[in-house]
Amino acid sequence: MRHLLTSGGVSNRSIHDALVGLLGKPVAESTALCVPTASYGHPLVTPSRAWDFIAGRSSTPMCDLGWKSLGILELTALPSMDRERWVSWVREADALLVNGGDALYLCHWMRQSGLADLLPSLRDTVWVGLSAGSMVMTPRVGEEFVEWEPPTGDDTTLGVVDFSIFPHLEHPSLPWNTMANARRWAARIGGPAYAVDDDTAFVVEEDGTVEIVSEGRWELLTPGA
Repeated sequence: MRHLLTSGGVSNRSIHDALVGLLGKPVAESTALCVPTASYGHPLVTPSRAWDFIAGRSSTPMCDLGWKSLGILELTALPSMDRERWVSWVREADALLVNGGDALYLCHWMRQSGLADLLPSLRDTVWVGLSAGSMVMTPRVGEEFVEWEPPTGDDTTLGVVDFSIFPHLEHPSLPWNTMANARRWAARIGGPAYAVDDDTAFVVEEDGTVEIVSEGRWELLTPGA
């Protein structure tokens, strides 16, 4: 599986070009499933925010890029369904568009639904993460980003990539997300960690190669890790 891990969606031309490169074809020729699940785990996210993401009416471009077709994959519904039915939907999609919200809630339902176990076999699929949808692929999110407490009681996530992400750096609506706080967060994270703004994304190839694409600001906070 290939990954485009964003803080603020496909927010500029450089990130859009990176998405097209991962897809191997234009967005208009590609099919996608949007995954709103993380929305429901965060106390500040309402049903209207989930709808805005699905409808392409949010400030974080994902579902409104002109996909050939777009569907909804709600992870909390999958355990009640026949597995082969929903697995076929996922395998047929070119991209999974994964909303922000709470990364630990998303991680829990990825495991409960079986999607986490399926990911390694999705060789031709692109995971496009937004905020928590990106952080879920890291080893840890840090206690600062724990809103929903999982049964494990810790802040570990899937660990598909070996670095952690502090998103929305210096965002005007998120006064806590300063570089000073990002550095304090990174000092406790115990591994490579980046602070990124909403014009920055990580491109992760199937072989694990990572490239940073940015028209904004980013910083590696733990260069010695």
